[in-house]
Amino acid sequence: MSISQLAKDLKESATLAMTEKARILREKGEPVISMAAGEPKTKAPIDAILACAAKLTAADIQYTPTEGVPALVKAIIRYTEDNYGKVIGPEHVMATAGAKQAFYNLMVTLLNPQDEVIILAPYWVSYPEIVKLVYGKPVIVRPEDGRFVPRMEDITRAVGSYTKVLVVNSPNNPSGAVYPADLIGELVEFCEKKQIYLVMDDIYHKLVFNGVRAVSCYDYARDHSENSRLIVINGVSKSYAMTGFRIGWVIANKKVTRAMVNVAGQNMTCPSVVLQAAAIGALNGVQSSVENLRLLLQNNRDVMMTELNAFTGVRCIPPDGTFYCLPDFSAYEKDDIKLAQFLLEKALVVTVPGSEFGAPGHLRFTYCGTVKEIMEGVARVKWALDPESPNEIYIGDRKFRRDWL
Repeated sequence: MSISQLAKDLKESATLAMTEKARILREKGEPVISMAAGEPKTKAPIDAILACAAKLTAADIQYTPTEGVPALVKAIIRYTEDNYGKVIGPEHVMATAGAKQAFYNLMVTLLNPQDEVIILAPYWVSYPEIVKLVYGKPVIVRPEDGRFVPRMEDITRAVGSYTKVLVVNSPNNPSGAVYPADLIGELVEFCEKKQIYLVMDDIYHKLVFNGVRAVSCYDYARDHSENSRLIVINGVSKSYAMTGFRIGWVIANKKVTRAMVNVAGQNMTCPSVVLQAAAIGALNGVQSSVENLRLLLQNNRDVMMTELNAFTGVRCIPPDGTFYCLPDFSAYEKDDIKLAQFLLEKALVVTVPGSEFGAPGHLRFTYCGTVKEIMEGVARVKWALDPESPNEIYIGDRKFRRDWL
């Protein structure tokens, strides 16, 4: 049996793969600590659950318009006005089965074969693979100063005659970096001038810390016409702790959204009406759960940084948002894929190799779990790597002795 070359060349999602390894180990009863999964452990908002349950109780579960039910479109319009100061119409909105599908359908809509997409490293693992799926060419821009915020000169140098799209994810997965306002302004101005689509993946825009603000790209736009190439992707997965509900959306000019509706009509029909009801409940309901999650994550971030700062040889730029950090472990092992496997085998800690995000020598840690999990997880990693750490450790109810350093 043969499969397509495209499918053969497609990389497995590293984050999903490591999350699955953690699940299998837990099912076997192993005391694994996962720092891999990109999802909060808090409960979904009660308004989302009640709205979802009411839809199920009514047993009115049918197809919806491909772009989403009118109530969800209205909720997204209001969300955009409240959070971005941008007035849009229903013709500018496309609801999707998660932000990942929003990005995929958008790339199908925008790209011709060999069109180039500028992706800023470190980047979400799926960006390059989705671009390849539609026969586009990902062009990776890596900051030359070793930090996580790109320089404008690095970006402009990467732009060529085939550049069609520039993707910006701030707050950033995997680093937690929040791009400064002046950089966002320069990017908007540059893309308008060059007639490049600027895609803002804002899925973490409410999860920022210590007074840092994820600025609205619309604040810097001069072109507010139907020719605007500024596109925003968002959803309920992260800020509302609703990863399993799979509802995202795109805000774009009506030519793009109309084309996306046609694309989605051929590959998914519509998002589930039950899950759309949950998203409506979340967006229209009490918003305190978002702030509660943000405060929880800020505290967890502080705990994670305290633990990592006490780790000899590990460098980590403090994240200003999301629920990730990207410490540099190259002092211990430059092959981060090998290192992640080693930590899984020896310490039962699941991490994601930085190479998958365009950051070799790093590991992505999440701090969505409990404070106990964060502290114990870092302690296990330190035990496995640092010869100055105690030689013995309890993992679960068993004592282990380090015999490899």
